Amino acid sequence: MAPRICAVGAGRMGRGIAHVFAYAGCEVVLLDAKERSEADFQRLAEEAIGEIRASLAMLAELGLFDTTAIDRIIARIRVAPRSEAADAVAGAAFVFEGVPEVKEAKAEAFALIDPYLADDAVVASTTSTFLVDDIIDLVSRPGRFLNAHWLNPAYLVPLVELMPSERTEEAATAALEAALTEVGKVPVRLKASPGYIVPRVQMLAMNEAARMVEEGVATPEAIDKALLYGFGFRFAVLGVLEFIDWGGNDILYYASRYMAEATGSDRFKAPEIIDRNMQEGRNGLRDGVGFFDYSDRDVSAYRKERLGRFLAQLELLNLARPPA
Repeated sequence: MAPRICAVGAGRMGRGIAHVFAYAGCEVVLLDAKERSEADFQRLAEEAIGEIRASLAMLAELGLFDTTAIDRIIARIRVAPRSEAADAVAGAAFVFEGVPEVKEAKAEAFALIDPYLADDAVVASTTSTFLVDDIIDLVSRPGRFLNAHWLNPAYLVPLVELMPSERTEEAATAALEAALTEVGKVPVRLKASPGYIVPRVQMLAMNEAARMVEEGVATPEAIDKALLYGFGFRFAVLGVLEFIDWGGNDILYYASRYMAEATGSDRFKAPEIIDRNMQEGRNGLRDGVGFFDYSDRDVSAYRKERLGRFLAQLELLNLARPPA
């Protein structure tokens, strides 16, 4: 039997989460966390369901599924007013908080749902701002609480970054991992750290791209084209650390030293782990070990598989060409 889900906060994130779980066959209650008049709530509810329906229609139009399934999916979602919090939360196996990134708003949302939570319910904040330890004391069951950072659009991007606290029970984290995997998501754990994983790397890339525009290195169009067909092309197939191993840690070591000297900026300086891997001969595929261990892997078969995925990317971009 599919678990019952409650998404607290009927905004963009809550709607995306409702879309994901309803699509997968779960009953979902989208709980409005704000006090509103009946008329205002009805407008919000219609807007929320309308947005989810539009997203489903777009995916169906693109060929993901038949449009006849849309009504069936939508029927699994109920938008509830704040006054029905008890009924909305009762019996929910997983409760996702997605209210605005203001601690007072989160404290109010947790106070609203806390009395009605099942003893074994897992509560997850979708915050991108607060570390799990910054808000875990806002709930009465810290062992059943963690952060679950979705990337927008939540109904489309597979990744969900899970940030448990040291006080979070392993069973709670494992249960949420299993539920997310079951509905087609790819959960990844990390320790409490500002910026999570993707936003932290993404922020550096975005700032550097903007900096190149500022410096007149290239036009915005040229920079984005280069990143789409070079940076994005590579990292749609290889993980960033995998790419270091693929090309060689020593390449990054020397390139980082050159860029730091050429720009006079420490932002290009390699972290100590790159220097250490260089000194220890852990340069990736060539050495049989880098960030990953390749000693028991058929490297030839591994390269062929990854090259096949690169070729699939070329075909997707309509750039695969036969020989002249």
